[in-house]
Amino acid sequence: MNASADSTTNPETQADSRLQWQIAMGFAGGLAAGLLAYTFAGGSDWVEAVVTYVTGPVGQVFLRLLFMLVIPLLFSALVVGIAEMGEARSLGRIGLRTLAYTVVVSSIAVAISLALVNLLRPGDGVERATADAMLAEGRDGAAGIVAASAESESGMAQLLAIVPTNVVSAMSENDILAVMFFALFFGIGLLLVQNSSTHVLKQGFEGVFAVSMRLIGLVIRLAPIAVFCFMFNLAAQFGWDLLVKLAAYVGVVMLALAIQMFGVFPLLLKFLAGKSPRDFFVQTREASILAFSTASSNATLPTALRVADTELKLPPQIARFVLTIGATANQNGTAMFEGVTVLFLAQFFGVDLGLADQLFVMLICILAGIGTAGVPGGSLPVIALILGSVGVDPAAIGLILGVDRFLDMCRTALNVVGDLVAAQVISTVGSKTSN
Repeated sequence: MNASADSTTNPETQADSRLQWQIAMGFAGGLAAGLLAYTFAGGSDWVEAVVTYVTGPVGQVFLRLLFMLVIPLLFSALVVGIAEMGEARSLGRIGLRTLAYTVVVSSIAVAISLALVNLLRPGDGVERATADAMLAEGRDGAAGIVAASAESESGMAQLLAIVPTNVVSAMSENDILAVMFFALFFGIGLLLVQNSSTHVLKQGFEGVFAVSMRLIGLVIRLAPIAVFCFMFNLAAQFGWDLLVKLAAYVGVVMLALAIQMFGVFPLLLKFLAGKSPRDFFVQTREASILAFSTASSNATLPTALRVADTELKLPPQIARFVLTIGATANQNGTAMFEGVTVLFLAQFFGVDLGLADQLFVMLICILAGIGTAGVPGGSLPVIALILGSVGVDPAAIGLILGVDRFLDMCRTALNVVGDLVAAQVISTVGSKTSN
């Protein structure tokens, strides 16, 4: 599951760079065309026809391809991620400390992001009639998901529903929390049963993950066209207000990431690791810069391992375990981004999420931090699925696709720095305990 070291001459890296610019061009082109249509032909029959028969269906095909792949991707990533923790047996208490640290810090990160969205409410202010019109567009493409979310249980019944009675049924109904629970449970089984047969089974899941990732990569190549269509649809209906809302959304995401990076992490370093935050950030700057430029936790892993060894001087066995697991299971930035995005889109489209719904989103984001692929755009399929689970049309994800690449770079830098913070804290706590 771990990617090889990044290289500036790597053809795949160059292709990703080209794709980034193509998505930006699609975003700008769709936004400009939509604003022109809104300004000079708002509400006209021909604009409605274009949205209904051209740009709308193209966007729906893109979403359907993502939905088709998200379950095998998440399931295989979670199963393999848990099964790889078999190394924790040789580390004794380090595995438990890593798990506890990941859950606590991820919970803090998601709580911060949800609190900021509720406090600043960047998605408010759109006329309800306009929002309802947008929600109606493309609803057929995700009818099954939205219908399933509307029929979801509440209270104790919702809690019990986390444990599926039939995992195949849960997958067919896109019950993401039930699927995640089974994947975690199955992964624990692979961790407990170590023999030749389970080793082959684990390799099979690794193959499913690799194939899913490859197919996701192919689908993402269609993103420039899909982004153009999404932005045209949105701008043609929302007009200039869309620019203000996108700026507010980006600002809230950046603020949440900054609080975690320069508030929570320094406190953990100072009080748990006894490490100067300034020294730490200087020593890890190479890994953070590479993470920002590649937007991939997996591609940055070799550099992070070297930084932990040569700059932070951490015990190799502990650092290797924590950073390898953290590349897929300790993604604070991804969890925060998913939480902010889901609540922002719910506000934007007038879908009221109560306390229980937000706790549900928080739990999903924490668990998705384990199963989200550490590659550019890896969180997009998860966000689309969460939106359907809380009653927001998954087509709403088109609103943020154009700015996702920049935010992906920012949250990946937080993910990688967070992994190094975890390695520093766990190494220090472990050495104190052993002494």
